[in-house]
Amino acid sequence: MFTESWLQALQQYRVVAVLRSPSLELGVHLAEIAIAAGMGMIEITWNSDQPSLLVQHIRATFPHCWVGAGTLLTESHWEEAIASGIQFGFSPHFNPRFLQQAKRLDLPYIPGALTPSEIVAAWQAGSPCVKVFPIGAMGGVSYLRAIRPPLPDIPLIPTGGVTLDNALSFIEAGAIAVGLSGQLFPPDLINAQAWNSLQQRLQLFQTRLMLHSFPSRRR
Repeated sequence: MFTESWLQALQQYRVVAVLRSPSLELGVHLAEIAIAAGMGMIEITWNSDQPSLLVQHIRATFPHCWVGAGTLLTESHWEEAIASGIQFGFSPHFNPRFLQQAKRLDLPYIPGALTPSEIVAAWQAGSPCVKVFPIGAMGGVSYLRAIRPPLPDIPLIPTGGVTLDNALSFIEAGAIAVGLSGQLFPPDLINAQAWNSLQQRLQLFQTRLMLHSFPSRRR
């Protein structure tokens, strides 16, 4: 099944590179840098400039990568993202209609949730993973450590408070993967067009993740 393949790839890469870009040209360039650095999970937020075109370009140019959408808030966002050819979709909330359609298409839909009740509700409804957002507001790694023991079988992806420095700690605490945005693409490097420095930063981070030995997560 497609969703199973996506979950396996998620455990391989361990990070979803969340790309939010004010222009199509910059979005393409940042995606190329992330992929050249070894990242294979690219999420295009739907409040980026021309996100459909960005998804289509990355999928056509880098068929070995997994390309999805995030910040999917409305029915129109969801329909546009599916039409663009996304391979997974994230939202900051749980939308049952998104999930129903995703199941029919065998398309991974990962809703956002925060409390144990919200997380369990999304999981029991059939979500393959649950995005724990915004984890930083709840204490970060300590919050994940607190909820992991009673929810051992739910694959969790913390976002909103994950940094390059604490990403490993989140995965060691039981996350199947993490979502990173601004930490991967710092505005100062982008404004300075320091593309080599940006790629080296991403390569170092991805190498650390790939070389680290994490316990396999049960599902």
